[in-house]
Amino acid sequence: MRQQMKTIKVNGQQLDLFAQDFSAAATPSAPPLAPSASLWRAPTPTPAPPAPPIHALPPAPPRAPDAPPLRQLQLDQHLLEYVLRRSTRRSIGFMIDDEGLRVTAPKRITLAEIDSAIRAKQGWILSKLQERRERSAQRRQLPPVEWVDGASLPYLGGLVTLRLHQAARHRASFNRASGELHVWVTPAGTEQQLKDKVKTWLQTEARQLFAERLDLYAAKLGVSFHSFALSSAGTRWGSCTVQRKIRLNWRLIHFALPLLDYVVAHELSHLLEMNHSPRFWATVASIYPDYDGAKQALRKRSQELPPLFS
Repeated sequence: MRQQMKTIKVNGQQLDLFAQDFSAAATPSAPPLAPSASLWRAPTPTPAPPAPPIHALPPAPPRAPDAPPLRQLQLDQHLLEYVLRRSTRRSIGFMIDDEGLRVTAPKRITLAEIDSAIRAKQGWILSKLQERRERSAQRRQLPPVEWVDGASLPYLGGLVTLRLHQAARHRASFNRASGELHVWVTPAGTEQQLKDKVKTWLQTEARQLFAERLDLYAAKLGVSFHSFALSSAGTRWGSCTVQRKIRLNWRLIHFALPLLDYVVAHELSHLLEMNHSPRFWATVASIYPDYDGAKQALRKRSQELPPLFS
């Protein structure tokens, strides 16, 4: 999978794994449902909405009122908008995510130098913005999961079957032998409460599994990390800081174990090489030889992931 971060020089103090779309797959929160409503019926096919037309340069998505101001730069026939952030890093970095282009630059770098750096990388930037638009359009065509009894949910590269029960309080239990996730909800329970219970279960599974895989691959690499935490980032699978703190996106629990292991190996390798140099990739290969195949598979699987949580 090709990375979505590009730097002019590799001297940053924090390495973030390549970006991916998640927020584009989010669905609005569902309204409360009565106990006799659709929580208890079997899932039915949902027609996919038509994909929007693809343009040469994606239009900017709606921005929050408190979002950082946008700068504009004319690139041939395209008017590029981007967010500029200043930092203590020693190089100019580019990140493309659901909100468009973000540029991080040292305080000493002038705006003219930043614009020149963007022009030097405009081919890469414009192609990645277009790629984002196409992936978002593909994902919008996927029907959302219906939160009803018998629904199928992605888990470790396979599917688990959701089984719903009424009870006095909410709880969840997973039968690994049958591959069924049993969730008990109150008679007045809502779809959002059901989603929250399932998400909590998935995050608990992720925390336990990530800890095991981190210990395994850290031993293979002969390194130690300070701590790890779950991430809910919308555009990153994981990150590693110079303080040796690792964060892994809990949504990785949806994918097969080899893909999860690749992200673990990637982040642990940053403990030895805080960059994306050939030495870094050689470090990854020493504990995960087929990293390139895993990158490609992770990109493909993430595009196929149905909308799940808001």
